[in-house]
Formats: sequence, structure tokens, C-alpha cells
Amino acid sequence: MKLQQLLSYTRKAVDDYQMIQPGDKIAVGISGGKDSLALLYALAGLRRFYPKPFTLYAITVDLGFGTFDLSGIEKLCAELEVPYYIQKTEIGDVIFNIRKESNPCSLCAKLRKGAFNDKAKELGCNKSAYAHHKDDVVETMLLSLLYEGRYSCFSPVTYLDRSDITLIRPLIYVEEADIVGFQKKYDLPVQKNPCPADGYTRRAYAKELVTRLNKENKGAKERLFHAITDGTLPAWRKADGSSKQATALSLRNIE
Repeated sequence: MKLQQLLSYTRKAVDDYQMIQPGDKIAVGISGGKDSLALLYALAGLRRFYPKPFTLYAITVDLGFGTFDLSGIEKLCAELEVPYYIQKTEIGDVIFNIRKESNPCSLCAKLRKGAFNDKAKELGCNKSAYAHHKDDVVETMLLSLLYEGRYSCFSPVTYLDRSDITLIRPLIYVEEADIVGFQKKYDLPVQKNPCPADGYTRRAYAKELVTRLNKENKGAKERLFHAITDGTLPAWRKADGSSKQATALSLRNIE
């Protein structure tokens, strides 16, 4: 996927759900993975021509495992002219050594988000951006059905009242496979997640399930995605009040 395509998908999502307003200060969460680096690239590119001016900051929450080389990310942020901050924590030690959590992901996510939001507020940000993509949308819905017994998914835009920050997800129209292609084409400085639980989660199971469903039933993933965007979830109604859209199909013509 070329940068032009990534920017087109991103702007479509931003416009559909009115994610950005003039003067916004947006903190981008940088995990070191391909998704967050693609998001950084997309928003840095969008910033150059979007009619509503906004400011970007990049933040990495260091869990304290001691094996996280962030020099490549620091260089990329400098090239994109985005200030970069590393929030040091001892979350890894708390989760795995002190509390010895058997199911660490939920508590880890809560602590990471807290540390990230604290730094974002310190920088004066009113919005934060997460790199959840199209596959994440479908996988989250399936996880909700399988383990909670309800039809639900995260929202494109969410106001977090405890931290007084609005969370946006500009990559919701971008497929993970396209991000993989973008990563390879632009040689993004990806860093492997140092967490010992990486790859052994319910989300990894959901990813495998979606892949299998789509292989056995061609187009299943696309239909599952449209069940969310065209369905009854209020948070997924676009800014014009509608829920119907054909984003994925129409944007494929950009190539």
C-alpha cells in the first residue's frame, strides 16, 4: 500500500466520524508495532493538507522489560517532525513479578492507558489516537459475542470522562494486510513486543478465527465489518447521521 492510499483511508475515517477539529492536540500511542507506526505516518501526512489544523505528539509507554530499542522510532519521529516522548514505567514488573497475573492482558492494558493518558494530559493534549484497524474492529466484535454474549465493539470516537480526553481511531478503514505492505514498502522501524504474553491471547485466537472464516466463506470478513458500520450501534453512525457506507469497496479503486 502506498502512502496516498493510507492517507485516503485515514481522511475518509476522520471525515466520516468528525475525529479532528481545528486546534486539536493529538497524542499518538506508539507501541513499536507496525500499526502504530503506520498511524503516525498517516496523521503526520494528513497534517500537511487537512483543512482543520492540528498538532501531533508521539508517546511510547515503556513497560520496563529493558529490551526495547526505540532509537529507530526516535529517528522516524524526527523525520516526520513529531515530538516524541517515552513514558517510563514498571508495569511489566508489577504484572509478572509482583502480582504474578495468570491473565495479565486486562490489567496491563488498564495501566498502559493510564500512563499514556497522564503523559498526554501533561503535554496539553485533548485527544489521543489509537491504531486499531479494520481487522481489529471485526475481531473485537467476535470477542464480544464469544466471551460476553453481546453484540458490541469499540467506537470510532470515544470521550474518556475520567481523563477528559477524546480517543479517536483513524485507521478503522485500513486492513491489516495493507499495513503489512506499507510497513515493508516504507521500511518502518518496527520493534517486537517484549511482553511474554504476546501472541497467546484471546485476540490472537479471534484473528485466527476470522482468517479461517474468510478462507472458508469468501468475503466473510467484509460482511462482518459492514454488520458493524451499517448496523444498529449508535457510535458507528457517521457525522451525517447515517450508518450506511461503502468505504472499503470504493477506496479500493484508488490503487
